[in-house]
Amino acid sequence: MIPMLLSQLLASLNISQDFSDVSVSDIAYDSRQTKPGCLFVCIKGSASDGHRFAAQAAANGAAAVLAQEPVEAPGAQVILVPDTKKALSLVSAAFFGHPAQHDLKVIGITGTKGKTTTAYMIRSILEAAGHKTGIIGTVGAAVGEEAIPLPNTTPISYEVQKHLRRMADMGCQYVVMEVSSVGLKDHRVHGLPFAAGVFTNFSEDHIGGVEHKDMEEYLACKAMLFSMCPVGVVNADDPSVEKLLENSACRVYRYGMENAGDLRGGNCRHLNLPGLLGVEFTVAGDLSFTAQVGIPGRFNAYNALAAIACCHQLGIPVEAMERGLLSVRVKGRVEPVPVPGNYTLLLDYAHNAVSMESLLTTLREYEPRRLICLFGAGGNRPKVRRYEMGEASGRLADLSVITADNSRFENVLDIIEDIKIGMHKTKGRYIEIPDRREAIRWCLENAQDGDIIVLAGKGHEDYQEIDGVKYPFDERVVIREILDSPGQ
Repeated sequence: MIPMLLSQLLASLNISQDFSDVSVSDIAYDSRQTKPGCLFVCIKGSASDGHRFAAQAAANGAAAVLAQEPVEAPGAQVILVPDTKKALSLVSAAFFGHPAQHDLKVIGITGTKGKTTTAYMIRSILEAAGHKTGIIGTVGAAVGEEAIPLPNTTPISYEVQKHLRRMADMGCQYVVMEVSSVGLKDHRVHGLPFAAGVFTNFSEDHIGGVEHKDMEEYLACKAMLFSMCPVGVVNADDPSVEKLLENSACRVYRYGMENAGDLRGGNCRHLNLPGLLGVEFTVAGDLSFTAQVGIPGRFNAYNALAAIACCHQLGIPVEAMERGLLSVRVKGRVEPVPVPGNYTLLLDYAHNAVSMESLLTTLREYEPRRLICLFGAGGNRPKVRRYEMGEASGRLADLSVITADNSRFENVLDIIEDIKIGMHKTKGRYIEIPDRREAIRWCLENAQDGDIIVLAGKGHEDYQEIDGVKYPFDERVVIREILDSPGQ
């Protein structure tokens, strides 16, 4: 990182006097990460208040401190601002050279469900059109197959700007970002010039604790995105959409399956190709074609329609939409894995009863010869989750293969016994194979033509956590190793 003058950073806050200009080596928001010559920004969080650590940051060499209330920071100059969260976002953008303003276009996606899948669909379309595209969200900060894990769906603003700069330097022309309601509430994308905003849907979630006090605040936070973009692509079928748009300043572009919109989807049906389950539907209105989507589930037609509408607003041709949607892959979300047999193998992150029920119900619609569900349950988590998962798989799968997940500090055999309590409420068939690698091997060796086999629970994770240690365990790698060494 190239040092920058403090005056250049403060110019983004419209501060031009009452400070001594110095060279700033970096920006820090955690006093433990403060280095000589950096600018320390005091952030009030749910667990701690950075204002309490201003003196420590100064002792560690901070040249200046941004605060929203008076602090003692001997040896560092203190600059007061109305809101340090907003300030951190603006000075971080300046420090990294305003990547979203000068070097790439950022698309923001908000909504209760579908953010990740829609983000990957948009990325797939943009790359089919020849545009290198990064993604920031649930599965990390990714360019191509390389993903850097993130602590939050929408990380703190400094990290957002750092990743945008990295992606711009890697040649990305676009970045698709999942923008969470909490991220908006905490001003993690404050001042970021989005090229477009997308709204998928709205339902109850994230209420209570340190998230949102009620549904009204939850929706109001999501609505903030649409004061930060020139065009808002919104789901016309969602009953909350008009409330969401009440104070928006952007041009609105509507998509939907039921209500009249600029872009309409219809005649949704299953797409069942060798090794690939998906949906297809007709697109009408401003565009007219048949979309084929390489991810199963009718609800993914909505996500695909959102992606089509967004990319249409960006000027992307239909041919790229067709290729991008058919080839889209979302890591760990009903992700197909190539196999030599005439059956379908999928990986999915479903790790509770609700997500498992949705997953298995969706896959059942494709009328497999057998629906086989391999799963376990996380250790040191409520036991009721295990009972419910066992019951869901027992009801909906033809065969359950019960195995390990992240057992953490519990014995995997005890977890399996808990899963079986729920399983025994059903008439579902099951087998127990505690070693997850061996359980996967059993599924591959016993697959029959027309089967759908889903490995649930790990999804995008590439580790297994046992006794506090994370061991490498990427199911894609495990499957490839088993297929390359049969019978071992």
